[in-house]
Amino acid sequence: MKETLKFLLAGNSLTELEAFEIMKGIGHGQYSPVQITAFITHFWYKPITTQELSGFRKALLELAVSLNLDASNAIDLCGTGGDGKNTFNISTLTAVVVAGAGYKVAKHGNYGVTSVSGSSNVLEQLGYTFSTNSNILAQQLSVCNLTFIHAPLFHPALKEVGGIRKNLGIKTFFNMLGPLVNPAQPRYQMVGVYNLQVARQYQYLFQQSDKQYTIVHSLDGYDEITLTDDTRIISNSFDGIKTPQDLLCKISLKAADLHGGETLEAAADIFKMVLSGKGSDAQNTAVLTNAALAINTFDTAKKLEDCLLEAKESLLSGNAESNFNTLING
Repeated sequence: MKETLKFLLAGNSLTELEAFEIMKGIGHGQYSPVQITAFITHFWYKPITTQELSGFRKALLELAVSLNLDASNAIDLCGTGGDGKNTFNISTLTAVVVAGAGYKVAKHGNYGVTSVSGSSNVLEQLGYTFSTNSNILAQQLSVCNLTFIHAPLFHPALKEVGGIRKNLGIKTFFNMLGPLVNPAQPRYQMVGVYNLQVARQYQYLFQQSDKQYTIVHSLDGYDEITLTDDTRIISNSFDGIKTPQDLLCKISLKAADLHGGETLEAAADIFKMVLSGKGSDAQNTAVLTNAALAINTFDTAKKLEDCLLEAKESLLSGNAESNFNTLING
């Protein structure tokens, strides 16, 4: 690692193969926490290249715990996090609503680093039990259209850096890797990113696969559609900016409307309130718009208006909540 750090500090970048080998070394516990911290913090000052990102991704997937799960007709709704906005758990609620509408969701997630409650935090608080058992996850996906893949259980390298990331308390390039390394490798993916550079790198990597994808970034800095500003959307067939009106939003949303609370308990209460149909208009609108675009990712020929109607039916009929309760209660 010492020579690698000297190489990087001289202004050089890693090749894809070099990045691959470094990440494998991290996963195998070959480096000390101090060395890993130095390596991570280097990328605060020098943006990660697409080749480095690709190498890290390939290493994590090679190191991942095996998961025998058919996700060829499923979607992942995992954002990068790292936007520092502390919103309520929009992407996790979106996953539940999309599943309630009849679409299969294999959501990859982790504990929060820059927010009070990441997806894994709130799910654990609500009683979900994480598992690496392929049979259990496949059964959940079959019965409930929904399963959650807890990253630390599947990625040894993420375990090695989890404490370091938590202590640093700010986003690192590992935020960029999370949505790229779902071991189920779903055919469909909607991902929110914290800046446009990351959006372009994701676009390049997704273009090398057969994935049907939608990448979103709110221009005021959120890693999801918040409708507090215009949204950059990049997909297989579209690359441009959509206003809240374009996305069928009929109310004005402010940052304060999307606050996730100051404690994990508060985050879980917001989650349950929205899922029970008692969320505010702003909370519902944010979740339903993300869900509509996720549904549209499955079928791009479907009108966004129709996708939104499906999402509303899932949430307001109680189907999403009932389906989620079935998942939690086993």
